[in-house]
Amino acid sequence: MGTHASTRAPRGFREQVEFYLVDHETPLGKAIDISLLVLNLVFVGVFVAQTYSLSEPTQELLWQAEVGIALVFVAEYVLRLYGAPNRLAEFTNPYTIVDLLSVVPTLSVLLLPPSIIVLNIGFLRVVRVIRVLRFYRFTKDEEFFFGTVSVETLRVMKLLLTVLVIFFVSAGLFYSVEFRANPSVNNFGDAFYYMVVSLTTVGFGDIIPMTHAGRWVTVASVLAAIVLIPWQAGKIVREWAHRDQVNVVCPDCGLSYHDPDASHCKACGHVIYQEYEPPE
Repeated sequence: MGTHASTRAPRGFREQVEFYLVDHETPLGKAIDISLLVLNLVFVGVFVAQTYSLSEPTQELLWQAEVGIALVFVAEYVLRLYGAPNRLAEFTNPYTIVDLLSVVPTLSVLLLPPSIIVLNIGFLRVVRVIRVLRFYRFTKDEEFFFGTVSVETLRVMKLLLTVLVIFFVSAGLFYSVEFRANPSVNNFGDAFYYMVVSLTTVGFGDIIPMTHAGRWVTVASVLAAIVLIPWQAGKIVREWAHRDQVNVVCPDCGLSYHDPDASHCKACGHVIYQEYEPPE
């Protein structure tokens, strides 16, 4: 979830807060990691469930769950700022910004007057899809509560997460702008189905956008898939293609990736002073 925590025992309370929010090895650190991951899953699941026709008791139960989880995430947000060595850097960190935005809709319903909520219900519904981006915090580095993974494995995990995020966010946005005007979009499942067949270019045509906003959401989603997925896939291919080489950049010609025992650039001959450790 964060940079791997130092093995040095934290002294003050502020250091302890910072330590356990990024720790992956101690029992408490693992428990926090797993708990936040489970709450993220439930938080996203509540958003999806609320798009379906449910009984009033079930809707009330989901709302209570959403409020409870949102308050936990608010506490996490405050603790991250409190424990951070550089609070301004933490406040402007993209992961932290996403953490805050993910709870804005719930907090708005709790704190703002009903009249304002009615005027901004569309905006609040759209913002709720951002909560899925919280999962990127769990792929920030190679350290997890179950152990350490390779850089290549982490890149594959990020690629799969990016694909799922594009589908989920696109479906959430499409549902938010279409569900009132489009009789074919009754819940999140319908919107997700539409986005899958659209982004995979299958295009059955049984669901089509009925609003201008829905068309623009589709266009933006296709462009995001075209740009982001090949970009991350390209990183994986480069890592696999150069897995027997070391990523050292020549300061003269800029060539990267050289043989482990290379002392000079194979393109221009410039000295690169690469360290070499012979195999045991």
